[in-house]
Amino acid sequence: MVKDGIFLGKRYEVLSKIGAGGMADVYKGRDTKLNRFVAIKVLKKEYREDEDFVRKFQSEAQAAAGLMNPNIVNVYDVGEDRGLYYMVMELVEGITLKDYIERKGRLSHKEVISIAIQMCTGIGAAHAAGIIHRDIKPQNVIISRDGKVKVTDFGIAKSVTSNTISSNAMGSVHYTSPEQARGGFSDAKSDIYSIGITLFEMATGQVPFDGDSTVSVAIKHLQEEITPPSELVPDIPYSLEQIILKCTQKNAERRYKSTEELIRDLKRSLVDPEGDFVIIPPLRNADTVIITDEELDDIRSNYDEDEDGYDSDEYGEDDGYDGDEYEYDDEYGEDEYEDDEDDYRGRRRGRKGSEEVNPRMNKVMKILMIVVAVIIVFIIIFAIGRAAGIFKTWGPGLVTEESESKVKVPSVVGMTEEEAKEALNEKGLGIKVSYAESDKYEKGLVCEQNPEEGERVDKNTRVEVVVSSKLVGEEITVPDVSGRDESEAQKMLEDEGLKVGTSEFVFSDEYDEGQVIGTTPAAGSKVGKETQVIMQVSKGTEKKTVPNVVGKKDGTAQSAIESAGLKVGKVTYQYDDSTGKGLVISQSVKGGEKVKPDTSIDLVVSNGPKPEEKISVKSFVGQSESALIQWANSNGLEISCVGEEYNDGYELGDITSQSPSSGKVSKGTTIRYKVNVGSQSSGDDEETSDSEDEE
Repeated sequence: MVKDGIFLGKRYEVLSKIGAGGMADVYKGRDTKLNRFVAIKVLKKEYREDEDFVRKFQSEAQAAAGLMNPNIVNVYDVGEDRGLYYMVMELVEGITLKDYIERKGRLSHKEVISIAIQMCTGIGAAHAAGIIHRDIKPQNVIISRDGKVKVTDFGIAKSVTSNTISSNAMGSVHYTSPEQARGGFSDAKSDIYSIGITLFEMATGQVPFDGDSTVSVAIKHLQEEITPPSELVPDIPYSLEQIILKCTQKNAERRYKSTEELIRDLKRSLVDPEGDFVIIPPLRNADTVIITDEELDDIRSNYDEDEDGYDSDEYGEDDGYDGDEYEYDDEYGEDEYEDDEDDYRGRRRGRKGSEEVNPRMNKVMKILMIVVAVIIVFIIIFAIGRAAGIFKTWGPGLVTEESESKVKVPSVVGMTEEEAKEALNEKGLGIKVSYAESDKYEKGLVCEQNPEEGERVDKNTRVEVVVSSKLVGEEITVPDVSGRDESEAQKMLEDEGLKVGTSEFVFSDEYDEGQVIGTTPAAGSKVGKETQVIMQVSKGTEKKTVPNVVGKKDGTAQSAIESAGLKVGKVTYQYDDSTGKGLVISQSVKGGEKVKPDTSIDLVVSNGPKPEEKISVKSFVGQSESALIQWANSNGLEISCVGEEYNDGYELGDITSQSPSSGKVSKGTTIRYKVNVGSQSSGDDEETSDSEDEE
């Protein structure tokens, strides 16, 4: 284990451990050169001792460092220091997709699509650079605090040799492709399979295959058909389900050819969730794979199982790092697709075809068929009889069919629209409403109906009623439309039977721009029908022009602002080498802009050039190197290690000499020092001692 506070490559300060996986530990660190936080991944001891692994780790880490994409956790640097092999990466503050799924249970359609598109964009960039991830899973997808999705752990799985291969290296078993589980060749389509499993988990809240051991799960990936997500989540959009099923085909040739094709269908699913546009190539050869005993032994040997049968890192951080919480490809035709579907149904029938039918159940079915036939004959006879009038009545007291279906229309004239609707509905009748002026009935009352009162009509007949829009000859009260938008006010006036003339536009401190101030005639006035009304509409507050006072004396600038009808806001003073003392450096609102009256304008005034600041030097002899570095950085001083020496009087890593060690110096001065590398007697065992300290 690497100790907190040590420096790697004389540049990266280790601050704290934030994660651990099967092959590496991850630390939060600080790049002292660029003064930014980073994630530092350090290989564990057992992998550092494998020279072939280290060589591949370095070469592939350098390849990963060439990947620059907003949806990838970028690799900045790779190096070795005192036997420690490390990779410096972008530090992402956020939450893993695995944790996000566990907290929400399952994600919505839009969430799944949004995360998937970003994830596929990052993985597609890696594929374009010739890098296959091989370990895509929710634990390796991070959602930052601003919602950006980033994929991590590129190239590590590829680096594992035959001597060190494990379930971590092959990819977590719950997300591994059939070809990876078999130990065969993996390519971009293997990543697409793992993407499909991840989509399945996002949409359903669970993985499609689980078991008592990693081996049993791997075999399921090889031999068992994936459960359609709709059986677990009935409301999943059809297009999303088909995308998942295409990604997770056993035969790699039936999957998406690239992440670009997958992204295209994901975007289409977003706008057409129930669309039938996903084309799964027809089945040419059986997808189900029969595993030999020899191959089964190989699979077992490729997966390290703990005593409980589970991979210990399966649902752990697995080389990741925690963050804080937050909250048309028509290549295959329709007939071919249907043939594929028929083939699937045929296989299901084949499995059930050998089952014998229960003889007793056969006898019951025959009896039921006879009973149904008798009932049908009776219904036919009864229908013919009613048509001939034989069954017009059925015993005393019962009414004919005609009397049951006919109702008398009630009178609704003089009622309100709601009252008329209620009265007609009670009789089993509907209503159709229109509006017209009336010389008898006031506004809102029914003045006509058709059919008229007393007529017999069929149930569910719609009665047409005319509701009075106004009483002819009555005066109209001009409504109050002040404070409303111009278009809304115009509609209100016209609905009352008034004409609206050309609006007048005036400045107003009370009403926002576009709001009605008042009308002519005024609100509440009694006028005749089609009287013209003129609206006064606000142009907003009359704006004031901000004067440009930059470069003017403080007092002159303030006077100019007040003369323009504005207020002087906060005045602050600061040192400025290019602006004379007492002159305005900047103003909060640029000169020439239009603002509301009495707007406050803040000013920054120069105090002239800043006097040179001297720093009092502290001696760090006998203290740690990191303490000096931290103090120098915070005080604007440079540092330079001019040598190392053996000294029994100090601890390993302590400073043995410093120049200057006291007095006052200017910012930017370089502090030169030497560092203790141990006692003279233990110098020959430096590498062993360092290794023990680090572990």
